[in-house]
Amino acid sequence: MKKASLPFKQIASILFFSLILPNNLVFSQEQTAVVSDIEKRIAQINDQITRLKARLNEEEKRESSLISTLEKIRLNKKVLQNEIESLNLRRSLVLKQLNDLKVKIRDLKITLEKEQEAVEKTLVTLYRYGRLDFMHFFLKASSLETFLRESKNLTFLARYQGEAINNYLNTLSQLQALEKELQMKMSEAELLLQQATQNRERLNEEERKNKKLLEEIKRNKSTYQKMMVELQESSEQLRQLLRRLQSQEIALPSPFIPLNERKGKLPWPLEGKIITRFGPERHPRFNTVTINNGIEIAPSRDKVVRAVHGGRVVFADYFQGYGNLIIVDHGLSYYTLYGHLSSFQVKVGDLVQAGQPIGQAGDSDSIKGESLYFEIRHKSRAVDPLQWLRRR
Repeated sequence: MKKASLPFKQIASILFFSLILPNNLVFSQEQTAVVSDIEKRIAQINDQITRLKARLNEEEKRESSLISTLEKIRLNKKVLQNEIESLNLRRSLVLKQLNDLKVKIRDLKITLEKEQEAVEKTLVTLYRYGRLDFMHFFLKASSLETFLRESKNLTFLARYQGEAINNYLNTLSQLQALEKELQMKMSEAELLLQQATQNRERLNEEERKNKKLLEEIKRNKSTYQKMMVELQESSEQLRQLLRRLQSQEIALPSPFIPLNERKGKLPWPLEGKIITRFGPERHPRFNTVTINNGIEIAPSRDKVVRAVHGGRVVFADYFQGYGNLIIVDHGLSYYTLYGHLSSFQVKVGDLVQAGQPIGQAGDSDSIKGESLYFEIRHKSRAVDPLQWLRRR
């Protein structure tokens, strides 16, 4: 009686996946480098978030004031912006991993489909040799390798098929793990998207709070005057800081060009429009007068702030009323000050050259939006920067 061939197709359909794992499942060096760069950027952002939260904690301990309220809003905004960037980077990494998983699963199926015919032919051959009992095969499918090794009269094909089935079982296990990981990554990507969306809503709320407070300062005379009093107090604290800095001896490379020899020839610290000038400024609505010790420049395009002359950084930190502030000592009791920065590119003790990037223009403690606050001081006395910067 002729044996039916149907069981062979059933067996072949079970063996759906490849006997050999595709080589492209291994990350290429280029892919690994991209992932590494993203992970490094995430780590950097998380470090920034930690520092910002520490600053926010310090600000919470300060006596409540308009300046501190603005600074807390700014810090909250910065934290949220960094968290959103971190979440987006993490999501891009997860989406990349998702795509890689899909490619792996697709390639597994394609390769294994190509092997299906060969597996079927091998099983048919073994069946014809009378070396396989199909009932025994189905009962022992999970330990077919042992079954085949224990048979004494098997051909080379039987031994080969034992190895193939073992490879199949391993591959099947890997596929199941990949599909499980795929589901986990899809859930993770969705969660990251939800968190980023929530943070954007919180950021919008902080933006509204900031706008509302700035409008109140501009519209309400008493609030505006209170802000000016606070800024005057900060100005006095800055003058005291500069006096302390004068008592500290610094070493500058020799020979160096004194700042006073460059009067009227200094490069601009930032390209942009002057929005606050040095000296007395009368408020157009309240008819009050404030004294400005420096100028404010709104960036045109490039936000990079550059040193106007060679010197040594003697202060690079937050200073209430001026935001993130850098002070450069140019020798002979001449100093330049750069305030409202969003970030620093130098630290205390660094030597800087004229034109060297030292930070980015920002809105820290600014009531006029994103800008650079720039001062030149001789000893503790402020001088008009426009008389020192070259004409443009």
